[in-house]
Amino acid sequence: MHAALADPARLRITDVLADGDASPSELAAMVSMPSNLLAHHLRVLEDAGLVIRHRSEGDRRRTYLRLVPGALDVLAGPPGRPARRVLFVCTANSARSQLAAALWRRASPVPVASAGTHPAESIDPGAIDAAQRHGLPLPRVRPRHISEVHRDGDLIVTVCDMAHEELRDLAAVHWSVRDPVPGRDPAGFDAALAELAVWVGRLAPRLSAAC
Repeated sequence: MHAALADPARLRITDVLADGDASPSELAAMVSMPSNLLAHHLRVLEDAGLVIRHRSEGDRRRTYLRLVPGALDVLAGPPGRPARRVLFVCTANSARSQLAAALWRRASPVPVASAGTHPAESIDPGAIDAAQRHGLPLPRVRPRHISEVHRDGDLIVTVCDMAHEELRDLAAVHWSVRDPVPGRDPAGFDAALAELAVWVGRLAPRLSAAC
């Protein structure tokens, strides 16, 4: 692992992926690196077991790169950055973004809100049940469109591939979390909540409330 991280370019890649997932083209833009050079560094990181790939739930032709959870826990993370507010966004604002916001309220003093690109009528019952099973306070707020919620200075975190691909550069961070709503399976909601908890636990210490 230390050999793979010996190159400053690969350290930059892992710093970017520590916040969330990114497609190869997005990552190349974030680190200002030609695609052929990025491909070389990604191979090294993948061979070292630090980075994995998975296919988009939205545009099935797209893949996302992810830092393996816990892979860098033995290393000190970069210093925190100020944020006025975190805005979690998914498609319907009925499950993943609502659960992410609820987890964030418990983990960080940075203000939080949630929204959708195509909001549903109400929070999905599966999300409500999952929050209750895990003792997570979940306000029963009406799902809202991002245009109703977004403020200047928000750090937008998409928790849905389709919302991320729709918002494009508006999203600063992306967490590729599978949608549990179509399956209607409590285990799917529990899995989404657990994955969101890991992401929140990683990002919250990296942010501080802006003045």
